[in-house]
Amino acid sequence: MKKSKAICNQNNCYLFQNCIKEWHPAILQNQKTFRVKKGEVIFREGDKVSGIYFVNSGNVKVHKKWDADKELILRFAKTGAILGHRGIGSDTGYPISATALEAGVICYVDMDFFEATLKVNAEFTYKLMQFFASELCESERKMRNLAHMSVKGRVAESLLLLQKQFGVTDDGFINIDLSRQDLASFSGATYETVFRVINELVNEKLLALSGKSIAIINQTGLSKLTMLEVS
Repeated sequence: MKKSKAICNQNNCYLFQNCIKEWHPAILQNQKTFRVKKGEVIFREGDKVSGIYFVNSGNVKVHKKWDADKELILRFAKTGAILGHRGIGSDTGYPISATALEAGVICYVDMDFFEATLKVNAEFTYKLMQFFASELCESERKMRNLAHMSVKGRVAESLLLLQKQFGVTDDGFINIDLSRQDLASFSGATYETVFRVINELVNEKLLALSGKSIAIINQTGLSKLTMLEVS
């Protein structure tokens, strides 16, 4: 990553938004800012844990190895999100990787300063605990779906989640530039299977395509595909 002289946009900063104002000068003193290019790795699974990252602008995918040549995307992080927190308390390395989906700005603080921030800012620590709990529930739900939901259902749910997180453009398309391979990795499926499923959903008039862009045109119909049968 290329270090940037740009000052962190405090309106987009997870730290500034959740820490007491008296702590802001300390953040400015300890924070580093980097510019990233599309496809640039922010940190890799197994890298020694050094600190915590924050998305100041842009979109990032958080992913993990799945077999030798595959990856599973655990979540997407957009402007204002925290990265690298899964490495807290680790004596080895980050258990996941983070890669920029587009050009953006990433902020960083080392682990010593982050731990000091937790001790000084009770509200920040509480919100981080809530985030951990939410992320744990989401991970458990994703693992359940991998085991019990059809690929078609998982693709449908992935698209619904992406629309909820990123919204839509003026033309009604999901507002994130995502490759079919990344959609496959997020759905826990192969590229070929996702390509086939997308075409099926278009033929069923649940989706519309324009190049790589996807629009949900029948949200109720798509949602029905994500329902698991209770035995």
